[in-house]
Amino acid sequence: MIKLSKPIIVEGKYDIIKLSNLIDGLIIKTDGFGIFKDKEKQKLIRRLAGETGIIVLTDSDSAGFIIRNFLTSSLPADKITHVYIPDIFGKEKRKTEGGKEGKLGVEGMTEEILLEAFRKAGVVGETTTEKRRLITNIDLYEYGFSGRPNSQEKRKKLLKRLSLPERLSTSSLVKILNTFVTYEEFVKEAEQCE
Repeated sequence: MIKLSKPIIVEGKYDIIKLSNLIDGLIIKTDGFGIFKDKEKQKLIRRLAGETGIIVLTDSDSAGFIIRNFLTSSLPADKITHVYIPDIFGKEKRKTEGGKEGKLGVEGMTEEILLEAFRKAGVVGETTTEKRRLITNIDLYEYGFSGRPNSQEKRKKLLKRLSLPERLSTSSLVKILNTFVTYEEFVKEAEQCE
């Protein structure tokens, strides 16, 4: 498993499922062409790019390149690392027929091919000597952002205070919080949401 501090931007949920076996880090989906209209997600990706840089991994078909080019045109070039998968023809196991161009997408790649694609792009696992207290799902529960009667309301307040999209899942929220704020900053924000 590769531990990454840079978030990976992919097209869809099946790409996330595939990569979650290989990557320890934040993976965000564009929902395909949905990224063109989703201003909140665009803002989040710009913010992530500014904080840590991002990795873009899309399918090798024309749709994948349209999404990649959209992201590339809206972000500084030095904040993007491009990972490319090879053109391999076939169909994903879950599909009854192949895509329009007949190419496998990220979800159809083997782990070996994906790891090689990351290696070729210069993306390697990271180690850190920094010992900081990370925010966990338990912290979200203890501060009332999950598992409580008014958790959803309270979580929306926190997301608004931090200028984050309100539709983040709890697991994505934990990863994004650990990207943007320290535990101490999280506690201060949590207290402001009371």
